[in-house]
Amino acid sequence: MTILLVILILVALIIIHELGHFIAAKISGVKVQEFGVGYPPRAFRFGKVGDTEYTLNWIPFGGFVRLFGDEGERERGRGAFVDAGRFKQAIILSAGVLMNVALGYGLLVAAYGLGIPRPVDSPGPGVRLYISDVVPRSPAEAGGIRPGDELISMEDQNGIALEAPTPETVRDYVADRGGKRVTVSFKHNDIPTSVEVIPANAVIEGAAGRPALGIGLVFVSSAPLPPWEAAQAAGETTIYGLQSVAQNLWAILKGALMGAPNLRDIVGPVGLVSVVGEASQAGIAQVLALAGFISINLAVINLFPIPALDGGRLFILAVETLIRRPASKLAVHLLNMIGITAIILLMIVVTYQDIARLVA
Repeated sequence: MTILLVILILVALIIIHELGHFIAAKISGVKVQEFGVGYPPRAFRFGKVGDTEYTLNWIPFGGFVRLFGDEGERERGRGAFVDAGRFKQAIILSAGVLMNVALGYGLLVAAYGLGIPRPVDSPGPGVRLYISDVVPRSPAEAGGIRPGDELISMEDQNGIALEAPTPETVRDYVADRGGKRVTVSFKHNDIPTSVEVIPANAVIEGAAGRPALGIGLVFVSSAPLPPWEAAQAAGETTIYGLQSVAQNLWAILKGALMGAPNLRDIVGPVGLVSVVGEASQAGIAQVLALAGFISINLAVINLFPIPALDGGRLFILAVETLIRRPASKLAVHLLNMIGITAIILLMIVVTYQDIARLVA
């Protein structure tokens, strides 16, 4: 069921992406010869409306839009993509990305409306205290405390407990117990756990003289938000997601150019099964939020100037606009071949990592 859910999410996101190209092409006067669900060979023809055939294809991993006079085709004249103005071509190429961003935002609005974890400023009903980050080589890291763990309570070696902790009370409690054992009770993956740690100095930068464990804390609530607040929270999350994905992808590309790409945190289709499985166990709201984040990821990835992706085609279009003539067909085909080869190699490496994580 999880595999089917992963396929359903990916297919839906790709079809929505292609629907963006489809709508933009129709508005721009470019003929759409086929809108296909799945990839050829063709399984079924729903029918034809105007110039467009609507088909169902046998390979169920996405969809496509076939434009009249697209790159590499010989059709020319009225309604041909290649003969449309460059501004119209840019709109059509960008529309899929914009559709994915809009879909991601909509899914996040729904998720927040149903209730997903979000940071809040103060304690209250249903609010929990989570560890947001752990300082490297700190007492907390040595004790096995990890980001995402839920902090329950603390107790020192004299039996003095800290119940219902807050970021402020934890800071003060730990600061008064430098060099003394403190038992930290927390939940890791919803499993109650306790460890003994000793607060130490020089753990927190800028506070070398204050004993600390080296943890960041944040209140988290999963209460549903009213529509306006859900829309606002989804907007902030969408903007953060776009920035975060772009920064991470740029770091990977920069590392690749320097000969040391960091691919450890990338999840491919195999790893996505595990991620979606965990989200599905947490409820439909988490599945919607995850689908929203995946849609935002697809938008950013497609917009990067990588050959064979929308961003690559937009880059070539920008070059053609600057030089005021069509780019060399040989150069375009060569760049696309390099891009496709790089994507295939990346998928092989990422899939290997996904399988290695599952086996480990």
